Amino acid sequence: MVKILVVEDDVRLNRLVCRLLSDQGYQSIGCGNAAEAFDAMEHEPFDMIITDVMMPGMDGFEFADAVRQQDREVPILFMTALDDMASKRKGFRIGIDDYMVKPIELDELLLRVEALLRRAGIANSKRLCVGNLVMDSEERIAYVDEEEVPLTVREFDILYKLLSYPKKTFTRAQLMDEFWGYETESDSRTVDVYITRLRNKFKACTAFEIVTVHGLGYKAVLHENGK
Repeated sequence: MVKILVVEDDVRLNRLVCRLLSDQGYQSIGCGNAAEAFDAMEHEPFDMIITDVMMPGMDGFEFADAVRQQDREVPILFMTALDDMASKRKGFRIGIDDYMVKPIELDELLLRVEALLRRAGIANSKRLCVGNLVMDSEERIAYVDEEEVPLTVREFDILYKLLSYPKKTFTRAQLMDEFWGYETESDSRTVDVYITRLRNKFKACTAFEIVTVHGLGYKAVLHENGK
């Protein structure tokens, strides 16, 4: 599932945009300022960032510039009341991908989000196909050769996450934060138990493998032609 970070200090607008995105099948996380956004980004990756410019503390220009120092690919869309050419020029020169002036049209926002994700090669698909494995994120059901593989919700979510970002390493802490929550009392080694279960359940599936990255966590590696 495509994950979008919304950084906006107007609580009402933040909730409205997050709800709009969720209704369209995206996973949205709302933050009220750049500091909260950086904290969220430390725990999980995002496929796109929608941010205001005039925010308390670090403004949107500084935030976008800092993001670009770490990630030159993630699409960034400014959503701001600043409609002067100087602000637009500054934003695009920093490296943002699109610019919308408030008040925004929600339908137009969705069109721009879809276009930016398409340009970045990120699809908001509810079905993930890897060789003979098909995962339906809406029903949370996985099939191998059209036979259902029984999975718990958490097992499904972990595998879907890994396969959505092949070759990307996820630390145990990142997986714990996303699928158990920040307040969990479970040990990070709990992730190892779930990975072992997934490996056992999909040992007959040759389209991928879950690889241990020693000292860090796990990543999914896809195999061409199921080899």
